Amino acid sequence: MYAAKLMILRPDYWVCGCCGALRPRYKRLVDNIFPEDPEDGLVKANMEKLTFYALSAPEKLDRIGAYLSERLSRDVARHRYGYVCIAMEALDQLLMACHCQSINLFVESFLKMVRKLLESDKPSLQILGTNSFVKFANIEEDTPSYHRSYDFFVSRFSEMCHSGYEDPDIRTKIRMAGIKGLQGVVRKTVNDELQANIWDPQHMDKIVPSLLFNLQSGERTESRSPSPLQASEKEKESPVELTERCFRELLGRAAYGNIKNAVTPVLMHLDNHSLWEGKTFAVRCFKIIMYSIQSQHSHLVIQQLLGHLDANSKNSATVRAGIVEVLLEAAAIAASGSVGPTVLEVFNTLLRQLRLSVDYELTGSYDGSTNIGTKIIKAHEERQLQEAVIRTIGSFANTLPTYQRSEVMLFIMGKIPSLFAVCNSRPEGTRMIQVMLLKSLVQVTAGFQTTNMLTALPSSFLEPLLSFSLTEDPEVRLLVLQILLSLIDRHENRPKFANMSSISDISVLKLKVDKCSRQDNLFMKKHAQQLYRHIYLGCKEESSGREHYETLFALLGLLSVELANEEVVVDLIRLALALQDLALSTDEALPVYNRCAVHALVAAYLNLICQLTTVPAFCQHIHEVCETERESLPFARGRLLFNLIFRYTSKITESLGGSGYNTERLATPYVPQYTDEDRLSKRKSIGETISLQVEVESRNSPEKEERTPAEEITFETLKNAIVDSVGMEEQERERRRQVVEKFQKAPFEEIAAHCGARATQLQSKLNQIFEITIRPPPSPSGTISSGYGQSQSRSVPIYEMKFPDLCVY
Repeated sequence: MYAAKLMILRPDYWVCGCCGALRPRYKRLVDNIFPEDPEDGLVKANMEKLTFYALSAPEKLDRIGAYLSERLSRDVARHRYGYVCIAMEALDQLLMACHCQSINLFVESFLKMVRKLLESDKPSLQILGTNSFVKFANIEEDTPSYHRSYDFFVSRFSEMCHSGYEDPDIRTKIRMAGIKGLQGVVRKTVNDELQANIWDPQHMDKIVPSLLFNLQSGERTESRSPSPLQASEKEKESPVELTERCFRELLGRAAYGNIKNAVTPVLMHLDNHSLWEGKTFAVRCFKIIMYSIQSQHSHLVIQQLLGHLDANSKNSATVRAGIVEVLLEAAAIAASGSVGPTVLEVFNTLLRQLRLSVDYELTGSYDGSTNIGTKIIKAHEERQLQEAVIRTIGSFANTLPTYQRSEVMLFIMGKIPSLFAVCNSRPEGTRMIQVMLLKSLVQVTAGFQTTNMLTALPSSFLEPLLSFSLTEDPEVRLLVLQILLSLIDRHENRPKFANMSSISDISVLKLKVDKCSRQDNLFMKKHAQQLYRHIYLGCKEESSGREHYETLFALLGLLSVELANEEVVVDLIRLALALQDLALSTDEALPVYNRCAVHALVAAYLNLICQLTTVPAFCQHIHEVCETERESLPFARGRLLFNLIFRYTSKITESLGGSGYNTERLATPYVPQYTDEDRLSKRKSIGETISLQVEVESRNSPEKEERTPAEEITFETLKNAIVDSVGMEEQERERRRQVVEKFQKAPFEEIAAHCGARATQLQSKLNQIFEITIRPPPSPSGTISSGYGQSQSRSVPIYEMKFPDLCVY
């Protein structure tokens, strides 16, 4: 009777009590883990029974999961959140304990419950579901899954990363949960080939911007180290630190084919939020990228940045400068020795941007017009961009080995407009391009080290470089000298010649001097006269200032220390004496400042070279003359006003001759030979060059010669003729020596090609002579009349024919 009443009053008692034994065992085990009061938490003893049952009967896992999912959904709907937490704790323990083939079906129920929690509008349930998902993501499953999808989780976790909850503490927790969730998705899917590719743009376009959003929201402005290993508890709990770790992990897992998909969203995020202009955040992002990816993939990031720079060619200068600054930092971090297989492509892109920037600065707009609505260019911003590009070129060059840097030097030299080129009909544009590219060469050659000057500085580079030292532009000349100093200085002696002064004891400079190698001797035999000539002409330039003469002194000093043998020393002394004569000459219209500067240059250099030769008599003579001139000129203001006159050249010849130097060569004055290049280089435009050529042609024409009166022969004429003949003899000896050296040392193929070319040229000349002088032979019978009244010539015997002198042997 009591039982009947109880059944009427409480039907569930009949189900649980009378029919409880009829319920499946897994349901009874699941029900037993829930206490009457959810505050008591999970019933551990019953949970152990449920776990043991799941391990003993793994085929029941899917049913256990489905039943737990059913209870959790009911509890969520009834707002019984305590039982929800207990259900998720039970699921976590079952996942951690069960690793078998049947776990896939259980995982489906688990993910269904996690999704239910993430869809809730309560932050606590979202965080609870995220924590369970992260635990699941750390489990390595024994068998792959063919039908599992994580698209919802990527979208939901990304949305949580952008949470705008009113309470800042809760907002921070939700964002951190979203970051952890994305990290879990990446860990779970990145190594599972059967899963949907997490690197697809549809996923990366959600994951990467979400991480960057949280990275940007922090107060830190720069990553402390390539891979921070330790941090305080407060830093570990910050979204910024957590985001950086997650971002590094994502990039560290990226394979070769996935780098582009991972970096492209970064570029787009920086574009969309105008973050290039600040540069700080953009640089920080790419520092993380370059330090996190595998080193062999660095060039892929650099290529993407270069492509993005091209895509923004018509954007503002501040945006382009920001991209270039990022490139600068990326190049410094890139793997040493290489920036990828397309090194010249990098420099080609940068040089193209440099040229575009110059064009923009000159035209004042991006499309070359000044129409209404055209974006106006700010010149100072373009100048900042140009300087950033030049620094980036140097940064890239510093990562290259010597042979690749030499190729880059030749590549940039080929891009420099010639002396007479006109950039868009604007000579100023040509000059600006020349200056910018020479500044780039200064950056590339900084710290250049080579053991073989011939291969590092071929004629194809050195000759066009030296030609720029003949221009009237003082800035261009100074840049050329700086490039030469960087190329010749191999022992870091350049800073020691910074001041053009006479030092009584050069040992205080601690110069590093090595014996001149065979390759260095060959280099000087080939290029020494060119270097001497350009130094001499550089001293004659009226626009040269203090910095020019100090750089020329440094160049003379480096030649003496780095590339000097006995013959070079003699030639350098001859050059110094010729410069002294230049300063004293009344024929040269040099200003007083330039004359004093040349005197000071000669004094400082002869004081240096005499101590390097260690010839006591030579040193004594130089010091005596210097002291005499200092005493005789008490009114001299500074070292640039020393009127140093070495009247006794014979003493120098005598003192050096006693030590084995070539006295005959010392006694021969140095006279530079002027070429057409010198005359043409002084012209500033194509028109002036053409007028010069017309002038030369008209001067050489026969009519002009007839009109020109006979030149009066004077003493000066004879003197100049003697000097010219000496110079011509020296030039002829040098030419013969070069010919002999070429046939002794050049490869056989080169000699054969040279001789073949000369033979072909000779044959062509002979054919021209024969065509002009020889006519078809007449007929033997003399002149006869044809049937039509036309006369014909008779042939002449061979012995009676008259041949030109050129054809007679």
